[in-house]
Amino acid sequence: MSSSHASPSTPDKRTLWKVISASSAGTLIEWYDFFVYGALATIIAGHFFPKDNPTAGLLLTLATFATGFVVRPFGAIVFGHIGDLVGRKYTFLLTLLLMGGATFAIGLLPDYETIGIAAPICLVLLRLVQGLALGGEYGGAATYVAEHTPQNHRGFYTSFIQITATGGLLLAIVVILAIRNLIGVESFNDWGWRLPFLVSIFLVGLSYYIRIKMEESPLFAKAKAAGKLAVNPIKESFLNPANRRLVLISLFGATAGQGVVWYTGQFYAMYFLQTVSKVPYETALLLVAIALVLGTPGFVLFGSLSDKIGRKPVILGGMALAAILYIPLFAGLQHFAAPLNEIIATARANGVSEFSAAMFNYIMIVAILFVLVSLVAMTYGPIAAFLVEIFPTRIRYTSMSLPYHVGNGIFGGLTPLIATSLVAQFGNPYAGLAYPITIAVATTVIGAIYLKESHKAEME
Repeated sequence: MSSSHASPSTPDKRTLWKVISASSAGTLIEWYDFFVYGALATIIAGHFFPKDNPTAGLLLTLATFATGFVVRPFGAIVFGHIGDLVGRKYTFLLTLLLMGGATFAIGLLPDYETIGIAAPICLVLLRLVQGLALGGEYGGAATYVAEHTPQNHRGFYTSFIQITATGGLLLAIVVILAIRNLIGVESFNDWGWRLPFLVSIFLVGLSYYIRIKMEESPLFAKAKAAGKLAVNPIKESFLNPANRRLVLISLFGATAGQGVVWYTGQFYAMYFLQTVSKVPYETALLLVAIALVLGTPGFVLFGSLSDKIGRKPVILGGMALAAILYIPLFAGLQHFAAPLNEIIATARANGVSEFSAAMFNYIMIVAILFVLVSLVAMTYGPIAAFLVEIFPTRIRYTSMSLPYHVGNGIFGGLTPLIATSLVAQFGNPYAGLAYPITIAVATTVIGAIYLKESHKAEME
C-alpha cells in the first residue's frame, strides 16, 4: 500500500472542477466511440457478416465487439508506460486521437456485400485500435483527476470519471435514437447507422481543444522535478513482487467482479431485452437510456460513501448483491417484457386500457434496470479511487491500468458474448447469468480475504 505523510498539493476548487470537467468530457467521448458499436451490434451484424444465419451473425458481431476488450490490457501496458515516463496529459491526448480516428473509419467502412471477407477483417482491426486507445485513456484520466484531489474527498471527485462510461453508453443510445427518428427506421438500418460513428469526429475535435490547454498533474510534475520517475514502469509494476501482488489482488479481488457487474447490468441487460425477451430494438434502447439517467447519480453517491466508510465494503457489497439478485431481476425483466401483443390481449380481457397496461410493464422494466444500474454504480463508483490509492505515483498509470482493463476488458467485456452464447447453447433464458454470478462470487470472496482498505491512504 502506497502511503506517505506528505499531502498532495491540491488546487483550488475552481481549478479542480476544470480538471474534472476536461478529463471527464474527453473520457466520455472515448466511451461513446467505444460503445456505439455495441449499441448497434444487432444492426451491424447484417452488414459485415453473411445474412443467412442471423444468430451466428450476431455472435460474430459480439465477438468483434469483444476484440476491443481483449486488447485493452495491451493498451494499458503500452500507454501506461508512456504515461509514467512522459506524462498523463500528452498520453491521453494521443489515445483520444486514436480512438476518434478508428471510430470515424468504421463509419466509412464498406460492408460485406461490397468487399466480402475484407469487411469483417477491417472491422476487427479498427476495434483493436479502439481497444488499445481505451486501454490508455481511462487510467490516464482517473490518475490525472486523482492526483489533483484531496485525500478525504477522492472517492467523490473521481466518481465523476466513473460516470463517463455509463454516460458514453447513454450518449451513444441518445444519438442513435435521434438519428433513427430523424431519417426513419428503414434508412437508418440501410445506411444511417454509419452516422453515429461519423459524428464522433466533431466531439473528438472539441475534446482535444479542451484537453490541450490542461496542465500536467501536480504529483507527476513534482516526481519529475525530483527525478523520481520510474526508468522502466513496466518492469517495476509487474516484476517487483510486492507491486505484482497488489496488481493481482486488485484484479481478482475487485476489478474482475466489478467488470462483469458493469457489463451485465447495462450491456447484457440491453441484449437480453432484444434477443431473449423480444423487445423491439428502439424500445429496448429507450428503456435502458431512462434507467441510465435515473441511476447515474448513484456513481457519485457511492463514490462519496466510500470516502466515509471505505472502498472495500461498498465495492464488495455491490458484487455480493449482484450475485444474489441477478436471477430474480432478469426473471422480472422476462416477465414484464412479454411481447406487447400479449400485454394488450391480457389488458383487453381484464378491461384495462392498452396504453395503461403497456406503460405499467415499461415502468416495471425501467425499475428493474434502475436496480441493475445501481449495482453497477455501487461497484464502479469507488473503483478509480481505490486503484489510484494503492500504487505510487512513479508507476501508478501503468500499475492501475492493467488490472482495471483485464477486469473490465476481459472478464467484463466478454460478458455479452459468453452470456448470449450460453443462452443459445442451453436454450435457457437465464443460462447466461451463470458467468457473471460465478465471477462476482469468486471476486467477493477473494476481495474479502485479501483486499486492504485504502480510503485513508495519502498518495505519494
